[in-house]
Amino acid sequence: MGLVLQYIRSILFIFLMYLWMFMLGIIGAIPAVISRNWAYNVMKLFCAGVLWMARILCGITYETRGEVPTGDVVVASKHQSFLDVILHMYLLPRANYVMKRELKWAPILGFYAMRIGAAPVKRGDKSKAVGQMMKGIERQVGEASQLVIYPQGTRVPPGTYKPYKVGAAVICERMGKPCIPVATNAGVMWPKRGLLRHPGVVVFEYLDPMPEGLKLEAFTKELEARIEPASVRLAGEAGFEPKD
Repeated sequence: MGLVLQYIRSILFIFLMYLWMFMLGIIGAIPAVISRNWAYNVMKLFCAGVLWMARILCGITYETRGEVPTGDVVVASKHQSFLDVILHMYLLPRANYVMKRELKWAPILGFYAMRIGAAPVKRGDKSKAVGQMMKGIERQVGEASQLVIYPQGTRVPPGTYKPYKVGAAVICERMGKPCIPVATNAGVMWPKRGLLRHPGVVVFEYLDPMPEGLKLEAFTKELEARIEPASVRLAGEAGFEPKD
């Protein structure tokens, strides 16, 4: 009975989340067109509402560990679910994203992502993807922001391995920005697929900044060596047990 009730709560939460996105997205569209600051305000209000609903309906709360970055930095984050996208926007003062190009055309979400200057990248050809990414990011020069990039390029569920890509290393090398790795266990409570949302505490752990001067390959290996064990540890704290 408890699992059935949690399913019902989860489905209600998902419905209300997208209804909230639609209503707020439409209401805030004109202010967002006029002002990028208003686009951020609308997005942060959406995130606050989602986090409130997740707590009330699904029993999902969150905590942060380490220092939340506020300067002009690259945030290289573990990506397990839509929840970590929401938390970055909510927690960081001026979050921006490297995102897959398909999201550019997503209703509501795509409009606001492009309004804040997100950098869309087409998956596939590695050299072209890096060029597209840098072209999008270079439009943001002069604006202090926390640029969120997911080094694995997609959502990766807890207990699943996917190698890290060089995108974060390229950005830091070319733009001269410091890099803050982030580990999380968001996928335990909010899975990549399925309707069920599990109660628990989502942790965002902001790790120590990456060393300066590393070459691309060394940077990428070090980034993975920091984020992966920390994310495995956090998943274990949330009760996740990997399948054999």
